[in-house]
Amino acid sequence: MFQVTITPAAGKRLIGRAITQHADVKTALLSGTVVIIAGTTNGYVAEEILKLTDQTDGFTRNRFFRGITLPPNIPTTDSGRLSDESSFSGDVVLVNGKWNKGKTIFDVIDDLKEGDVILKGANSIDLEKKKAAILIGHPKGGTIAISMQAVIGRRVRLIIPVGLEKRVTGNLDELAERLNTPGSTGPRLYPVLGEIITELEAVYLLSGADATLIAGGGVCKAEGSVWLAINGQPDELKSIKGIIDSIQNEPVFTLQ
Repeated sequence: MFQVTITPAAGKRLIGRAITQHADVKTALLSGTVVIIAGTTNGYVAEEILKLTDQTDGFTRNRFFRGITLPPNIPTTDSGRLSDESSFSGDVVLVNGKWNKGKTIFDVIDDLKEGDVILKGANSIDLEKKKAAILIGHPKGGTIAISMQAVIGRRVRLIIPVGLEKRVTGNLDELAERLNTPGSTGPRLYPVLGEIITELEAVYLLSGADATLIAGGGVCKAEGSVWLAINGQPDELKSIKGIIDSIQNEPVFTLQ
């Protein structure tokens, strides 16, 4: 067993690497559709998948999001969007492994079928119940509302890459009921069922080792970091330690 500290940026990179090893994602890349809905964690997922398929030209994760949480000195709209969205180029949609540039989930939702995969980030996770929730700023429910048409209606696979820094202790259904009550202000909250991939699941996907969250926090750009204890066979520990060493110095996310 060994312990390691992982920053939020390194965690996003770790999750991105792990998604490329997910069996359903690999199958859909060969014969099907993978939709990577814009979000900060999914920016790393998109980079890793586009790298895997040799299609990185033209992609940048710096503006690969719709809503975003920023410090108070950087203004956003009431729905968490930047006032200037001219750099947003759409989600990443891959059909049979080919990136269809400029497309969004809204363009392809009616074509998705069982065996296809939607990757959508989240804002809250209940680690005990393996459940996630998404903040909603759009009056029609945004990208998750449209995604659920395919997830529920046609059994399209929903995978939720989300960092451990977004863990909450409350019941997500009860929190949603409170935030969604008429007369409340601010974003709404939508609990959603899907396969959650945090740093914990990422460690297992990449190596077969088991990771446990044991502590969190930090300063000097380590804010939001997590401490993990990783257990496994010697070859598993060697493999995941090499991967973590390679992403430990991942730069913090920036808008530039």
